[in-house]
Amino acid sequence: MKVVHWVLGLGMACGLSGVGAQPVWKCEVAGQVRYSDRPCEAAGQPLPARRLQPNVAGGLAPEAVRAALAPASAGSAPNAPAANACPGDAEIRDMQTRGNSTTLGDAERQFMQDELRRAWQCRKGQGRYSESDWAVSRAAQATQSNNGDRDRRDARLRAEAMHSAADPDEGDRIARRRIADERLRAQQEWARRGQNPASTPTP
Repeated sequence: MKVVHWVLGLGMACGLSGVGAQPVWKCEVAGQVRYSDRPCEAAGQPLPARRLQPNVAGGLAPEAVRAALAPASAGSAPNAPAANACPGDAEIRDMQTRGNSTTLGDAERQFMQDELRRAWQCRKGQGRYSESDWAVSRAAQATQSNNGDRDRRDARLRAEAMHSAADPDEGDRIARRRIADERLRAQQEWARRGQNPASTPTP
């Protein structure tokens, strides 16, 4: 700021000296150098009157000085985005083993295979994940070995919601799969009712 005040003051001094060659005082105010067309109230000294060419005075105009100093006073560049957090090699190998386990049901095994695919996508730079995101995934994977169907399903839904937020492309894939699953269940239900007319409600 001291440099800015000094340059702006010099521009004012030159402008004043170019108009009528009036005396200019170089003053020190609160540790900063300022120029004035009046005697200094404290420390200062008069400068000899000199005439400058108009282009020189114009070059030191306050607006020109501010424009010249703008790049130097600009804020720092924005921070680069944080690196994508993804499962490591050992964790991926464990996911591969669990995804092929015959002790899991179809839905649970499919979920484990989906998590493995999502981990590889993350390693390739897809999505924007944090460590806390994968903590949700790990908890859901661990829950797939529990006995409660509802607990396993709720855990899968939480993980899928996390993936949808971290990776829009994966979110679209999850949404399309849910729509396809709902249509398949509806078709199976209609087929079941067709084979068993007694289960079809009477209008």
